[in-house]
Amino acid sequence: MNPKLPLFIFGILVATAALSTGRASEPTPPKVGEKSPDFTLKSLAGIDVQLSKQVRKGPVVLVVLRGFPGYQCPLCTLQVGELIGKSEMFTSKQASVLLIYPGPAADLQKRAREFVAGKNLPKNFELLLDPDYSFVNRYGLRWDQPNETAYPSAFVIGKDGRIAFAKVSLSHGGRARVSELLAALPQ
Repeated sequence: MNPKLPLFIFGILVATAALSTGRASEPTPPKVGEKSPDFTLKSLAGIDVQLSKQVRKGPVVLVVLRGFPGYQCPLCTLQVGELIGKSEMFTSKQASVLLIYPGPAADLQKRAREFVAGKNLPKNFELLLDPDYSFVNRYGLRWDQPNETAYPSAFVIGKDGRIAFAKVSLSHGGRARVSELLAALPQ
């Protein structure tokens, strides 16, 4: 018998065990055509906002920010500024924009207030707090690396609760453009 054979078999067993207990069981981001998992998060003002109630009013643009990974993300700031700049276009399509701000619960409200300081969120925009990553974990968007929080993502959810558009960036850039989000909204 080859003396390396038991080591080879051991390696196969370890790899098989790793695959059977690995990422396959973790949540994955919702895809186009799927029903968006419902959630309730608190707004910065402390008001509960439930997705299923929001979509009854009209389509929802859901934008997942990076929160506070040790600093206020400049790309998140730019993205939100572009969304605010086109707010009339979202209003004309009767869409609400929910901005998800994830992070550790301890300082989340303080950091979120810093993030929106100097920004005037339009009436149809809401900044929602995701304490301890409950939302991003459920949606399979947790970027669990040092100095990271969540994958920057965007979804358009129709009145039927189904995903009409989904884009998950596995980097800081590569985010959904405002034009993509507007194009995915019903006319």
